[in-house]
Amino acid sequence: MKKYLTWALIAFVVFYVISSPEGAAGFVRGALGGLAGAGESLSRFVNALS
Repeated sequence: MKKYLTWALIAFVVFYVISSPEGAAGFVRGALGGLAGAGESLSRFVNALS
């Protein structure tokens, strides 16, 4: 069952990227921006400890 869900998720992502590349790019840009912000916050926290 898990194998089928994984393939269904991959198929949905491919469909989404093909049908709306601007939306997919915006999603990736937002996700990477969030990760960058989290990394920066973690870096500031660690630097404040020393």
